[in-house]
Amino acid sequence: MSTTSFESLQWSRRFLDETPGEEQVGGRPRQVPNVCWSRVHPSPAPSPALRLWSEDMGLQLGLEPGHETVLSGSGAVEGMDPYSQRYGGHQFGHWAGQLGDGRAITLGEVGTDGGVVELQLKGAGATPYSRTADGKAVLRSSIREFLCSEAMHHLGVPTTRALSLVTTGEVVVRDVLYNGNPAPEPGAVVCRVAPSFLRFGSFQIHAALGDRDTLATLVKHAVRHHFPDHCVDDDDGRIAWLDCIAEDTAMMIAHWNRVGFVHGVMNTDNMSIHGLTIDYGPYGWLEDYNPNWTPNTTDASRRRYRYGQQHQIGAWNVARLLESIGPLMEDPERLHEVLKTYYAAYEKHNNRMWGEKIGLDEFRASDAQLVEELVALLQRVETDMTIFFRLLSSLEEPKIEHLSTAFYDGAEYPEEEWNAWLSRWWQRTEGEPNHERMRLANPKYVLRNWMAQLAIEAAENEDYSVAERLYDLLKKPYDEQPEFEDEWFKKRPEWARHKVGCSMLSCSS
Repeated sequence: MSTTSFESLQWSRRFLDETPGEEQVGGRPRQVPNVCWSRVHPSPAPSPALRLWSEDMGLQLGLEPGHETVLSGSGAVEGMDPYSQRYGGHQFGHWAGQLGDGRAITLGEVGTDGGVVELQLKGAGATPYSRTADGKAVLRSSIREFLCSEAMHHLGVPTTRALSLVTTGEVVVRDVLYNGNPAPEPGAVVCRVAPSFLRFGSFQIHAALGDRDTLATLVKHAVRHHFPDHCVDDDDGRIAWLDCIAEDTAMMIAHWNRVGFVHGVMNTDNMSIHGLTIDYGPYGWLEDYNPNWTPNTTDASRRRYRYGQQHQIGAWNVARLLESIGPLMEDPERLHEVLKTYYAAYEKHNNRMWGEKIGLDEFRASDAQLVEELVALLQRVETDMTIFFRLLSSLEEPKIEHLSTAFYDGAEYPEEEWNAWLSRWWQRTEGEPNHERMRLANPKYVLRNWMAQLAIEAAENEDYSVAERLYDLLKKPYDEQPEFEDEWFKKRPEWARHKVGCSMLSCSS
């Protein structure tokens, strides 16, 4: 595909044509029953400027860098029919009713050589689902979304993608930690890309309000275009379709755990039916290997979405999706089969990935104990997860001294116990761990929060070079890249231990 303008893209409107929406365009926030979407006009930006561009996504779409007017929401082209999606969801375990795209506006669906994708602006103005908010986004959260979307893709983690980041030239007021200290920040818009932005909550809202007809219509649309190998005319077909979603969700979360990613806000409205990581808010990467860590200050007391519980929350969220499909089932009890699929899939993918991380050609049942012992040791003292596993990937003899730089306080780590574990691991691999396999499972570089914060602080001073350098670095996270090693392959700096944006994040964006 070769084009240089948005006007030349192959626009379509399958979602609008096949699901019910409302006739009114835009308008104040309100309840919008019995629909899947509302048409919206993005808010023009006073002074749009392109700051970051994904070469990969541009190539896939056939676009060259530029297009600030369209990508900021300041102009439309023929073929676009912008809308925001309506959905509901459970937030922190509680049903929240109608939510919807409060600051996301889909420009339309576009055909590519790889299939149809949806282009969506995040931060381009208010929608009927904005509730009390303004629908805008700040530079801080937009940089985090752009960089992490692309970083996750190159890590091999299923994710939505980012095409661009455009600053708007306007000021947006946000209370970063929700502690009564609002302050002005520069505004920005990210264009993100996915096969669709349908979520678990897209189905929940119709089931919760007893709108069986709209629910059935949405299911048929989703399956027709996004799961074409399935048919949902009977319970067998519905179960097979839901099994597919459950398996994809389980694999995604296993990948999160493999690379040390914590989503931070696994509400059901943030769960893609495609098994894609979606809605990058208060996410974080494990520095210290602490299964109880969550980056989200809103979740600080309960730690519902902590690293070590993500797979259980995935199951809980899948159960909520199953409940929403219940009204379409002749035998709703069969939906329990899908949860079994989820747990079996997670165990399969998680075991496979652990096997890859520690260089096993095959993961056996008896290897579970070896992994449990490793996880326990990693928590004994503060240990950098990324550095530990990357160093392990090239270990030539089973001695912990070669991994000592992964510990935050080398004088404290239990040397004897570590050497004993390494000896058992070495024996299991017959002295030949699969180093190549390990290096492809254990990235050298991930988007640590302190790295993103450095990019944000520089960008807020009109310097985007740090963000651009990180974007280049994170396109090859498994490569050695020695030119970046001194700057980025290191433990969390002490200044970042308790810094807002590094150790503490909120949903404010």
